[in-house]
Amino acid sequence: MFDVVVIGSGQAGLAAAYYLGKSKLKYLVVDKNSAIGDSWRQRYDSLKLFTPRIYSSLPGLSLHGEINGLPSKVEIADYLTTYREKHAIPVQLETDVYSLAAMENGFLIETSKGRISSKNIVVATGPFQTPYIPSFHDKIQHEIVQLHSSSYRNKKQLRPGNVLLIGAGNSGAQIAAELADDFDVYVSTSGKLAFKPLFFMGKSIFYYYNLFGLLDAGLESKRGKWLKRQPEQIYGLEMKKLISEKKIFEDGKSMKVDNIIWATGFRQDFSWIDIPEVFNDFNQINHKNGVSNRHGLYFVGLPWLSSRGSALLGWVKNDAYHVVNHILQPPREQ
Repeated sequence: MFDVVVIGSGQAGLAAAYYLGKSKLKYLVVDKNSAIGDSWRQRYDSLKLFTPRIYSSLPGLSLHGEINGLPSKVEIADYLTTYREKHAIPVQLETDVYSLAAMENGFLIETSKGRISSKNIVVATGPFQTPYIPSFHDKIQHEIVQLHSSSYRNKKQLRPGNVLLIGAGNSGAQIAAELADDFDVYVSTSGKLAFKPLFFMGKSIFYYYNLFGLLDAGLESKRGKWLKRQPEQIYGLEMKKLISEKKIFEDGKSMKVDNIIWATGFRQDFSWIDIPEVFNDFNQINHKNGVSNRHGLYFVGLPWLSSRGSALLGWVKNDAYHVVNHILQPPREQ
């Protein structure tokens, strides 16, 4: 039996493993992918982070390169591979997790490579779990190319004509800007787009977020509650210029389209966790800063787990440190 099993080898799982590696605990990281960093490699080709290198590192290893430059997806994937090697993190790849159940003295994980038992579990499967596409997508004419943003790689996947992007978060905005030179691009959005510059007065906007404590703002703080009410921010004014030159698809209008890209986000899927008390009536996780109400079960890497920065590469270490520190605490006397 392991002391800790971390499910997921993305940045959150590796950050948790880094702190576990400083302890005497026997631990293992499991992941369904065939290589570290694959969750980044599988995203669209032109993807770059909005956070510069100085704010895109995990504890114990800095990203190489110009500190204010924006790293590409391949750079991050390779960095995570190097990170695992540098810290000699034990990872079992190509392991699908089918279920997680509680036992008297811990947990039992059913996987594609057999059963694994552990006293503690850290779930680090990330925010991008199950792509969401509205159910009516299968009623759309078959000749129209349909892709979720998670399946989009580059413009070669599209047929000639126009593109309708449904959803205007950061992925949708970045893909729209990329396609604007070669296609007529239309954007469908349910609300007003809120743009922020990537840099201001020579510094990353994340420098100011960090300076004013916006990324560490807790869920229950006044600042955190205010931030949660704000519309999703789209980073990059160059995107604003490109997108503003295209038409916005409004309710009640119709048009003929050749390609649809569903930038409609993801849904969390924890149906494999067979521990009912971990979920509330709305099927949300019962936890406080990543520590669930089931002793020994923890979560890292999810949006707003403890703060605004919980799911960001440069800030995920805070929650990882917190949950590992909680695991290391001696049990309280009854």
